[in-house]
Amino acid sequence: MTSPAPVTRVALPRVPALGGLYGRGALASARFAARGGARPTSGALPDVTYAVDDVRADADHLTAYQHLLHEPATDALPAGYVHVLAFPVAMALMVRPDFPLPLLGMVHLANRVEQRRPLTLGDTFAVRAWARDLRPHRSGTQVDLVTEVASDGDVAWQGVSTYLAKGVRLPDAPRDDSERPSFEPPVRTGRWELPADVGRRYAAVSGDRNPIHLSPVTARALGFKRAIAHGMYTASRALADVGAARGDTFTWSVEFAAPVLLPATPDVRVAPDADGHTFTVWHPRKARLHLSGQVTPLP
Repeated sequence: MTSPAPVTRVALPRVPALGGLYGRGALASARFAARGGARPTSGALPDVTYAVDDVRADADHLTAYQHLLHEPATDALPAGYVHVLAFPVAMALMVRPDFPLPLLGMVHLANRVEQRRPLTLGDTFAVRAWARDLRPHRSGTQVDLVTEVASDGDVAWQGVSTYLAKGVRLPDAPRDDSERPSFEPPVRTGRWELPADVGRRYAAVSGDRNPIHLSPVTARALGFKRAIAHGMYTASRALADVGAARGDTFTWSVEFAAPVLLPATPDVRVAPDADGHTFTVWHPRKARLHLSGQVTPLP
């Protein structure tokens, strides 16, 4: 699924708090902007793997996540919840001084998770994260952040988050002027009611307090008309809608198109196909695609 992790290992004493990482990222982004902000400082990613051992889930935290995301109240850790636990280790890479892209303003383009076996509340696991594949995008430069979660020495969960730094161009990168294909809404199978505070509620369980998710005032300061839903909230909500049909082991992929401005009542389609289940979320009046993806059981 991914290229090998870099050999150089940086051991962290614990999973870092996202709040502190955002603070460091803001300073790094300001320095990037002061240098002109059009090109990364280099074309190289940090050649290191960040690692944290002895990670455990908290029962109250898990319950809060399950309640918010409409997941069943069991000891099984939903794949989206594992992302919440592990992703700060990857984000720690993104705020390093030698990371070539600015954190603030990053756009989440896609996510792919492979759950190879279930994780449960009582498990102790290790998290590893690294960055790979800095490459051009029609709107700037994109990069993958890879995260692995292992238990008893075996990788149980692996995720790849793809991010875009808009307007940041790699030296000599060709421009891609292609356009997204048009979207025709399918027949809906449901509709979500997303209140204005869902960004703050997901921030409380995920630790992701990016200002674009918290209030209209803070979102407008960063170029959005209103607060927007977290991409991983909407993706994880779609995964929860697939339900038990996803099985215990599966791949879960999602591509994000347009942000969900809060409050919102997006239409949703979750339906079986030949390989598993597909899901689509869109704005019902504007026929604007928000995200689409697939859940495929592993053999």
